[in-house]
Amino acid sequence: MSTSTSRSDAQIASEVAALLPDLVADLKALVAIPSIATDGYPTEPLFAAHDLIVDMLRDAGVERIDDLVIEGKTAPVILATVPGPSESAPTVLMYTHYDVVPADDVELWDTPPFEPAERDGAIYGRGSADSKANIVSILGALRVWGGKPPVTVKLVLEGQEEFGSPFDFYPVKNPELFAADAMVIADVGSVRPGVPTLTVALRGSAQVSVEARTLEADKHSGLYGGAAPDARLALIRALASLHDDNGDVAVPGLRREEWTGSSYTEAEFRELAEILDNVELQGTGSIGERIWSGPAITVIGFDAPNADAAVNAVAGAARAVLNVRVHPGQDAEEAQRAVIDHLKALRPFGVELTVTAGETGNGFAATTGGPAFDAAEAALTTAWGAQAGEMAGGGSIPLVMALDTAVPEAEKLLFGATDGYANIHGPNERVLIDELAKATEAKALFFRNYAEAMRS
Repeated sequence: MSTSTSRSDAQIASEVAALLPDLVADLKALVAIPSIATDGYPTEPLFAAHDLIVDMLRDAGVERIDDLVIEGKTAPVILATVPGPSESAPTVLMYTHYDVVPADDVELWDTPPFEPAERDGAIYGRGSADSKANIVSILGALRVWGGKPPVTVKLVLEGQEEFGSPFDFYPVKNPELFAADAMVIADVGSVRPGVPTLTVALRGSAQVSVEARTLEADKHSGLYGGAAPDARLALIRALASLHDDNGDVAVPGLRREEWTGSSYTEAEFRELAEILDNVELQGTGSIGERIWSGPAITVIGFDAPNADAAVNAVAGAARAVLNVRVHPGQDAEEAQRAVIDHLKALRPFGVELTVTAGETGNGFAATTGGPAFDAAEAALTTAWGAQAGEMAGGGSIPLVMALDTAVPEAEKLLFGATDGYANIHGPNERVLIDELAKATEAKALFFRNYAEAMRS
């Protein structure tokens, strides 16, 4: 492959097309390895995936490859550096991960999850989209440049992202290891196939526990029901106050704004969320406003007997755990406090509630309009042949917040090879081969665009 830094769009597209059969073969080889990094699963596949990626990196011309072993963690982090053409070349850190979630729901898969299957222009298998396709697209971009890109590339490929990632905290304590001018976090994708998308925001998260206690012990509902205060009913009444009649969050102090970027249509969202035909969507406003730039409160735990083993008793105690999703620009502890204050002010049927703060994690809002952002937006637009849009993520990615804290001056870019229909973490996870090709092309173009922008 040529190493000229003045490669044309057409040259890069042509070389990606020539590489694509090998990239597909590489992805299949990685998907075939059940690299699950959690208790109860063997560690040998993790190290097999690690070793195969190292071999692929060497084949792509990468010479400086090291392992970062973090105490108490099993899977090593692959660290690699590909020097740019000069010391003045900008540095781009590229992150993704090679571990995957389990696929215990084998009966729901059309083909075995760790036997990669190619059909209808897609590769099916656990980890195909999350996030082995992103590893392959990074490798492909380096191969396009013959292992000599016009920027310095630092690779950080984690092996324990899905369960107990040390990178939720490690970058903040070791910022020098992650120093870069720009970062590409390739653990996301586009809103839908054929529509290139940069993720520019992630909601934060906070946990809140709320408890009602009314009796020393449960009492017979026939003898005491009607006058003895039912803790479960009191708690349900309190939880109902968190939303208005439309299903919008009704807690004062939680930030919500209009979403103006790309988003799902209501029909797409219904399909992706598998909402029953006779059920309305919750809340008002655009889908993007409801799931990205507005708050959400979900009851994720509730103490109650199983309905099949119900007992005729007035409950003396009840407890629920709430997950609060927070606007990307709002401090998660501030939002948590708003929910706690709201619940503490209630007295459902005269019952005082005990409300406890749990874990919090701030959201992320990217800086847009910088040289790296503009270079990436142009690269995605060229690769896909469609104007790149912006979306957000409803779930938090602690790594992104950790990197932003560790290296705040670096531009953070979130884009990748997957799309909203990839069914990551679910049965029949897949990545479209065309999206893999376009993501590879976009990364190769980004290297060129960003190098040129930083020279001007």
